[in-house]
Amino acid sequence: MVGFKNRYMVMEVLLDPNKEISGDDPIVVTQFNISKAIKDGILVNFGECGLASSLGSFQVKYVNPITKLCVIRASRDEYQKIWSSVSMVRSIGNCPVLFNLLDLSGSIKACKTATLKCDELKFEQYKLMVGACLSADVTQHMQNCLEKIRILEH
Repeated sequence: MVGFKNRYMVMEVLLDPNKEISGDDPIVVTQFNISKAIKDGILVNFGECGLASSLGSFQVKYVNPITKLCVIRASRDEYQKIWSSVSMVRSIGNCPVLFNLLDLSGSIKACKTATLKCDELKFEQYKLMVGACLSADVTQHMQNCLEKIRILEH
């Protein structure tokens, strides 16, 4: 028996790129928000048949609302369609966004390694930006997110 061949995309969500960086984001990045925006993009760009063929293995596996990183799973046959739709997503809700592909891999293990590295680097950057205003809750939430990515499986 052959397992499904998937691709994993580590994406960075850039919120409101034309606005100056502020402490309050207009929208919280969640698995539901990202998944809905991508599905809407597939529907607009590839129609109902394109959406139906993509939904078989499409899943937003991981989202970190602090560092704005997410992991998207797609089948090997459909990942280019999903990737192109993601690149055409311009808003989540009413908040303008851009997606940046950081890593594309064929295994969850390689994806976990890349995501951990990116998450840790982005959190260090976040700590430098926030400075002394960093709360213990944010640090604990980040540790929980890192733990989630470490145990990520199919």
